[in-house]
Order: sequence, then structure tokens, then C-alpha cells
Amino acid sequence: MSAGGRIGLVLALVIAISGCGGPQTPRSHGERNAWTVPGVVRLGENEEPDNLNLMFAHTAATDEISGLLFSFILRYDARGNYVPDLATQVPTTRNGGISADGKRIVVHLRRNAVWSDGAALTAGDWLFTYHAVENPANNVKTRYGWDAIASVSAPNPYTLVIMLKRPNVAVLGILAMGGAGYPPMPAHLLAKLPNLNSASFNEHPLSSGPYLLAAWNHGSSLDFTPNPRYFRGAPHVKEVIWKIIPDVNTLFNQLATHEIDVYPNVSPNGIRRLGSITGIAVDRRLIADWRHLGINCSRPQLSDVRVRRAIAEAVDWKRINDTVFHGIDALAASDIFPQSWAAPALPPYRYDPDDAKRLLAQAGWTPGPDGILRKGPLALRLTIYATTGHQENTESQLLIQSMLRGVGIDVMIRNYPGSYLFAMDGPLYTGKYDLEWSIETNGPDPDNSGSWNAAFIPPRGANTSWLDDPIVNATSAAAAATFDVAKRKRLYQQEEERIRAVVPAVFFSWRMNYTAMNSDLKNYVPAAFIGDTWNAWAWRI
Repeated sequence: MSAGGRIGLVLALVIAISGCGGPQTPRSHGERNAWTVPGVVRLGENEEPDNLNLMFAHTAATDEISGLLFSFILRYDARGNYVPDLATQVPTTRNGGISADGKRIVVHLRRNAVWSDGAALTAGDWLFTYHAVENPANNVKTRYGWDAIASVSAPNPYTLVIMLKRPNVAVLGILAMGGAGYPPMPAHLLAKLPNLNSASFNEHPLSSGPYLLAAWNHGSSLDFTPNPRYFRGAPHVKEVIWKIIPDVNTLFNQLATHEIDVYPNVSPNGIRRLGSITGIAVDRRLIADWRHLGINCSRPQLSDVRVRRAIAEAVDWKRINDTVFHGIDALAASDIFPQSWAAPALPPYRYDPDDAKRLLAQAGWTPGPDGILRKGPLALRLTIYATTGHQENTESQLLIQSMLRGVGIDVMIRNYPGSYLFAMDGPLYTGKYDLEWSIETNGPDPDNSGSWNAAFIPPRGANTSWLDDPIVNATSAAAAATFDVAKRKRLYQQEEERIRAVVPAVFFSWRMNYTAMNSDLKNYVPAAFIGDTWNAWAWRI
């Protein structure tokens, strides 16, 4: 579940170190680390993309890689501010790009952008993309924001006019990267296809961004080389290697042996060991990644809110944060970034196993001979899913399993690679799961309709809790339909209060992110929102 955007200030502390206080290797002025490969950036990544066309992809890996391969109308900087990419400026009411009534957006495009095959990149490519998103034959992951558009036109090859059915803040998000933000696609290459579901472009895309895909070695790596036709000029880095390393221990070992230059999202167990590694720099900042326990409200055992509330109260979430995550992350009370202007004032669920038992009994569940709760033909036996290769996932699941067993709920653990877990035919998007333990990444705007509004239950979107609540539906839609910040803040407070009451998920924590990188790597700036490839053209090593 990803929905566009959440604005917030970033708590950032950058610590440039050689071994975080550990033993240091002296270097003369201008001397590089012996293990640095000049012009080559080796990214250690725990996930492989499920698709390279953002219309169909559900992995964070694809979000990151799209910043290498594509140019967007807008991008986000490291703090989550909109910045121009293909657009010459960010449309606002002040500069006339957004009309006073909020129903017309005008975008002017730069004239020097081309596809990697030399074809001009024009407004026609974005119009084609819009029609591809709206084409019911395409199995698009979400049309959120795109469905707010009444009409689109291009009075000339470098101007877009977008007319909205009603004001909708999500529309700027679809012009950027992440969530429902899809880049312009090449009309000259794809327009004759009846649909794009199986287009070769999805695995071998034509680039409009700073890099070209040179090779996708499935299960091993993706290799990228500079795009000589990129409108900002070919990057100075000669090769970017996305090394697929699902196991966090292997990732750490490859950082320690300098086989990778970047380890983003260092695991909690690895953070304390960074001091033993020489020649690295570490960036520490709170980022808009929230870990949660997702609950499938459509399952018979979980359709009663009292059962979902009992699950929330039966687990000691602070204990999990303190033990599994070493107290590093910030406990969460909602899915809105805590430093956002829209962050609600809410208490966390209290840890109260006795009240959890009371709620379950009130809902009609009684212990069976084996101690597992039953209600008619149903037994309260659930499965919790997470991604493989993460020790902290397994440790968290075991604690959740143990605590829920204490109130009569039996939990089985089942984990899969992210490329399957979050796929359109995977457990979450088909509704074939009970509980899921995962991380979501927000964009800068607090609009979260795509995650909780019933209009976006799969296959129409990313509401994978399958929640259909009239109050959540109304408040989320109303908050997305106005640019009035004070009004939106009130609406988000109401929406989040209701989400807390109906419990489609338990919001666990916001990630305090540590990124370790080769100290020779320059201009690599981890972002609080969406992805660290936001300025990949500027990297140097």
C-alpha cells in the first residue's frame, strides 16, 4: 500500500566517519580508499524489482530504480519538496500553474529532453501515459489521482493542460515519482499495443533518465550505464550496480569487505557494528517509512473490530521496538509522518492483554480444548506474512505470535520475497492473508486515500486492508479535495481517529534510517521520502 505524499521536516544528522570511531586508516590528501572502483557505484540492496514499469510495480526497489531510468514531470528533493524535472517550474497558484479554483493545472515542459533512442520527449508522451493508465485493459496498480482528471490536452508539444473534476491534491503527486506517480512513457514505442501488461518495455525500458539499463541478471544484479542523451548531460559515474542481497547479514559483510559502496537502511543489528568498518560515512535521519501490522478486514475471523482491537492490545509493541529494534525507531500512532503539518494527536494502543481477552469474549469467541479461541465453525488461527531475509521480521513475528497465543489466538508465520508478497497476484493484493508485517513508504503529502478509502480496494488500488468504512471514506476524500491546509489538518485528525477506532492496521514505528556509504562517494544524499536516487545524475566516486 503506497499512496502519494506527506510533507514534513526532516530530522537529519549526517555523521562523516571512518569507522564511526573505530580504527581509522590514514589517507593522504586526495587519496581514495584502496577498495574504491573509480566511476563505479555498487549499491547493496535487499530487494529485486518486480517490474520496471511503475504502473505495474509494487516494490520499493522499482521506486528507487525508476529514479535512475526515468525523468518525471516533477521530482522530490531530499526533504520532500517538489522540484522541476521535465517541468520548467512547479505549478502553484502563485505562479499561475494552478488556477484559483484548483481545477486547472498547466505544466510547461523543457524542450531539450529526449528518449535514449533520440526521439523527442514531449507532452504527447505524457498524454499517452494518461490514456494508458485510464485504459481498463491495463492492470494498473492504482489509478488514484489520475481518476480525478476530467480532461487533458496539449496546446503545443511542450505544454500540458490538466482539467480536474474537482480540486485534488493528489494530482501533483502523480506528476512526481512514487505511489501513483508514473513517468511519461514513450508513445512512439508503445502506442500501437492493445495493452502494456506484458510489454517488453516492462523489463527492458527505454530510458529518459540519467542511466540506461545495461543488464538485468535476475536474482543477482541490475547494471546501469550513463545515458549520453540525458538532458542534464551524461552522469560522471560510469556504472551503477544494483546488487541484490536479500540477507541483511550478507549485506553487512559485503559493506565490511568493501564489496558494496552503499548499504541503505542498515538493519538494527548492524547499526552498532558500523564502528568496526573503516572508510565509510554514515547518514542518520528519520524517514517516512512506517512499519505496521496490516490486518485483512475482509477475513471472517477479523471482520469484527473487537477482534482487531484485541490484537492491537494483546501485543507489547514497545517491547518489540526496544528488543528487536534496540529502541532506534520512533513509535508510531498513525500513518502520517510525525513531523508533518498534518500529523494527528493520538495516543498509541495500550498494552492490555486482559482487556484483549474481554473484547474477544464479548465478540463471542470461547476457548477450545487446545486453548485456541473458537466461534461456531471458525477457529482463531491466523497467518502473519513478512518479507524474507530480515532477521528483525522473524524476531518480531515470533514475539507477536507468542503474545497473541497468550490471549487464545494461534498464529503461523509465513514469509516470501517482496517481489511476490507485494505483487498483484501475491497474498496482499489478492486478499489471501490475515496479518502482514511490512514497511510502507510515504510521499511528502499526507493524502492517504489510496491506502484506506474503499474506492481503492484491489484491484482498483492499494487498500490491502480491504477496509470499507464510511467515515474514513468521507474524510479521506474530503481532505484530498481541498488545498486549504487548515481544513485538511482538521480532516486528517478526524480520519486518523476513525482509523485508530476501526483498526485496519497497527502503526508500529517510523524508521530512523542509517545509510552507510563509501566515504569516497560524493553527492549521495539519502532522502526522507520515496527514494535515494532523486539526484543520481550528480553522484561521483
